[in-house]
Amino acid sequence: MLKILIYPNDFLRQKTEEVKDFKDPQLQKLILEMVKTMRAEKGIGLAAPQVGSNLRVCTAEVDNNLYILVNPKIKSYSRKKSIFEEGCLSFPGKFFSVERPVKVKIKAKDPTGKKIKIRADGLLARVLQHEIDHLDGILVIDRAIK
Repeated sequence: MLKILIYPNDFLRQKTEEVKDFKDPQLQKLILEMVKTMRAEKGIGLAAPQVGSNLRVCTAEVDNNLYILVNPKIKSYSRKKSIFEEGCLSFPGKFFSVERPVKVKIKAKDPTGKKIKIRADGLLARVLQHEIDHLDGILVIDRAIK
């Protein structure tokens, strides 16, 4: 299991670097360990910076579907937004009201480097936005409604 960094650890504010070498065994090991850690901590999403890696990788598991996104980018957002309570493994036991678009379209790669597109709505859209924020050094407290 990987150690989850807890806020205010400065590493959580760093922007990540795009993955270039999909054959790197360290990348595959990181992804496997991130999934194990996310599940063990009863989370539904985890981004690489939360476990001390500066790679642009995140995982999510919603409705028993596992998503592993490498180099994800949000291509479009819905105009419609909703407010929902979000938790974060880097803020144990805390929840924040956050307004986010209800739908997103995401372009990413899978762990082998194959291009993938995801149209997400509801909880999945929220989780993926939260994790991609982590990859850009943005934390849930930055989006929380004051």
